[in-house]
Amino acid sequence: MSGPSPTLDLVGIGIGPANLSLAALLADRGGLRKVFLERKKSFEWHSGIMVPNARMQVHFLKDLVTPVDPTSPYTFLSFAVEEKRLYRLLVSGRTHIPRREFEQYCRWAADRIDDLRFGVAVDTVEFDGDAFLLRSSHSTMRARNIVIATGLQPWLPPCAAGHAPDRVLHAANLLDVPRNLAGRRVAVVGGGQSGAEVVLHLLRAGEQRPSRLLWGTRRGNLFPLDDSPFVEEHYLPNYSRYFHAQPPERRALLNEQQRMSSDGVSAGLLREIYQQLYDLELVEGVARPCDVMVGHQLLGIDQQRHDLLTTWRSADGELVRRHVDVVICATGYRHGLPPVLRGLRDRMPDELPPVRADFSLEWDGPADNLIFVQNAARRDFGVADPNLSLLAWRSATIANSLLGEKRFDTGQVSGAVDWVHADDQLMTGTHGD
Repeated sequence: MSGPSPTLDLVGIGIGPANLSLAALLADRGGLRKVFLERKKSFEWHSGIMVPNARMQVHFLKDLVTPVDPTSPYTFLSFAVEEKRLYRLLVSGRTHIPRREFEQYCRWAADRIDDLRFGVAVDTVEFDGDAFLLRSSHSTMRARNIVIATGLQPWLPPCAAGHAPDRVLHAANLLDVPRNLAGRRVAVVGGGQSGAEVVLHLLRAGEQRPSRLLWGTRRGNLFPLDDSPFVEEHYLPNYSRYFHAQPPERRALLNEQQRMSSDGVSAGLLREIYQQLYDLELVEGVARPCDVMVGHQLLGIDQQRHDLLTTWRSADGELVRRHVDVVICATGYRHGLPPVLRGLRDRMPDELPPVRADFSLEWDGPADNLIFVQNAARRDFGVADPNLSLLAWRSATIANSLLGEKRFDTGQVSGAVDWVHADDQLMTGTHGD
């Protein structure tokens, strides 16, 4: 990586499942000079919240490549066969594998793709009039096109800022360091999948279980993920294309209406938590192991002499105060311009520039120099964008744009709903019958 280098056709920044998918699709196809860079020393995927027993929310066939190229050597089935586990997987009856197994699969694929470089941190990206300049700890590289897949930034409520990270932390960092929460009072903020996984993990911690758990969410209840068949069509390429063609205000409305198809909790996980609470309280005699507060928004965290005072506001405006020792915020992630692109900010129309149909950002540079983004277009492509369901399709769309030809079929697929011609009443649910 040191010394001068030729101008590449593509440099990928970040190697998570998104850019790993693109690298896999392009791996055995010549014609592009490319490299993918990652600041971490090896492939990791949400390691800070890889709690035991966490499961994927999508079918294992929605892997890096299968939906667009099932003959690829980088499919999950190829991994399962090579690792001698396919028959056991089939006997298990699972369609949703452990999250740790998906990470194992991604590491397996990463070990077999040549143009991945780990331990290389890209600090800035600039444009010299002909190509992008990527300045890293190792060198300065030139590329005609770049694809950014650095992930979303964990978001903390304003009241959670400024506290010691061992007392107030984001769920994404829960497992980054060893934590013994035995005998401590812990508040978990957030009623989505991550919050639920953290709660179950703590309830099952055995001798390290907190003395008391407080689980708070501003949602009116702990709502399940809506993965019913017709709702699942929001995760087809057809719908993403339909969504992208809608005006901005309509896209915002649809994203809000469809929130529980992406941000809800797996029904099986909710059942496990309920059963665990039942067993602890009613069978083992543990006094109220978890206070579940729905319809409560966290307003404040105040440092006391020996603990933290949390303030919550209920749906009817009542203020509730609880003393705790640790606050874990499962409060999601926020979209924004990836920090590595700050040097190009003045060449973009706004802080969140529109994303084109090929997942490239609008900017004022030459049409032959494209900035692609992965997992950064929920506003433009809908709730499926941060989900793994369309991972391979999005990568294939980017690959086709880079190659200048339809190397992969990214067109319409079979669906029960004709999204291309769906009318407003169907989409907004105004029909009562």
